[in-house]
Amino acid sequence: MIRVIVTDIEGTTGSIAFVHEVLFPYARRHLGDFVRQHGDEPPVAEQIQAVRELAEEPGADLERVIAILEGWIDADRKVTPLKALQGMIWERGYRDGDFTGHVYPDAIEGLKRWHQAGIALYVYSSGSVQAQKLLFGHSDAGDLTPLFSGYFDTTTGPKRETASYRRIVEAIGEPAESVLFLSDVVAELDAAAEAGLKTTQLVREPGMTTGDHPVAESFDAVRLDE
Repeated sequence: MIRVIVTDIEGTTGSIAFVHEVLFPYARRHLGDFVRQHGDEPPVAEQIQAVRELAEEPGADLERVIAILEGWIDADRKVTPLKALQGMIWERGYRDGDFTGHVYPDAIEGLKRWHQAGIALYVYSSGSVQAQKLLFGHSDAGDLTPLFSGYFDTTTGPKRETASYRRIVEAIGEPAESVLFLSDVVAELDAAAEAGLKTTQLVREPGMTTGDHPVAESFDAVRLDE
């Protein structure tokens, strides 16, 4: 029996295009000014130092740090300090009404339906927990955060490593076989299945690569008895 559903975001609850055509360019445009203006504030300074350590450039000045971050954005690097800083920048964008978080209508209805049925809902995304809360808190349909019991990001571990899903199951406190993981990425689903979780692949676009997992074109088609 499925008692918990853990869902990915990009390509699963919302459009990949929203992230790559709205959120990433917004962060890219505002990153330099944000770091220069707020670099002395402890939360930002902590991430700046983390960039230096991760890049193995302990003496990097602020402009070099910005260049490193911009390079990571261009390369779509899923590294924690970049994700944290992006989340801070997106917070301003959401607050100012520059955009709202894209969530598919079927995902909205599915999440509400499962929540009402007593299934605990969690998010696991490469975006920071802060970014996840912002997206669902400022979604096209309003504040969806009351639907979720918790959030996981890259601080838990890479999404294609089995150990990450074992940590999630341990944190949730439910048997792995009672947890369903939803994603559009086969490698992530493979890692989750290796950890004992149930899996379903969201195949929202024709021609997507599929693996040995149940597939669904929308949340309406996700079965909880497979």
